[in-house]
Amino acid sequence: MKILVTISKTPDTTSKVAFTDNDTQYDTTGVQWIINPYDEWYSLVKAVDLKEKDASHIVHIVTVGDASSDAILRKALAIGGDEAIRINKISTEPFDIASQIAHIAKEGNYDLIFTGKESIDYNAASVGAILAELLELPFVPLSNKLTFNASVATISREIEGGEEINEVSLPFVIGTTKGMAEQRIPNMRGIMAARSKPLKVVEPIPTEAEVEIIQYELPKAKSGVKLFEPGQESELVKVLHETEKVI
Repeated sequence: MKILVTISKTPDTTSKVAFTDNDTQYDTTGVQWIINPYDEWYSLVKAVDLKEKDASHIVHIVTVGDASSDAILRKALAIGGDEAIRINKISTEPFDIASQIAHIAKEGNYDLIFTGKESIDYNAASVGAILAELLELPFVPLSNKLTFNASVATISREIEGGEEINEVSLPFVIGTTKGMAEQRIPNMRGIMAARSKPLKVVEPIPTEAEVEIIQYELPKAKSGVKLFEPGQESELVKVLHETEKVI
């Protein structure tokens, strides 16, 4: 089975959020970049798990980004990927990203394509669905379990109040979430091996963005908290009624 795992570079969750260029660009000054956790912990690790159960499987990793994305690709290779592909373009628009990956996927003739539930920066949660549509493949999102019987997969999804079980035949696209796999830390052997694994850089195909981000805004600072002591119930009611106007 030939597997493609899509990953993206996202800021570490402890990074400070700020914007530049009249609030149209994310300020990357001092930002620590990581592999998007949904892509790494669930998609990539599950793909590597499948490969370890069957050595004939091949795991390729793809991302859309500039040279600063090479570090996350090397980490993905250290976790267990066989080959990495970087599409040399900076993009945050889901249709553009999906179009670039779809071009690679068509050329590679993959049996199974993993995407994370969403990226933790823009939270669009749409690349997987768009990618599947462009490839004319089935898409099962928000998946937390995956097993195979020959070329037929059984996929579980948590739904409100229960669980949904799906069956789908290869090839297909799957979106993963918590429960699909357990986080792995690359060991020294994997890190050393990753240095010699292929990392190909390909130029993007021409596309037109469907959506343009014109401005970012930080949430307004929360107002201070006013504490009331026991016995101040009447004052509390007055504030809620006259100032906050909630009663």
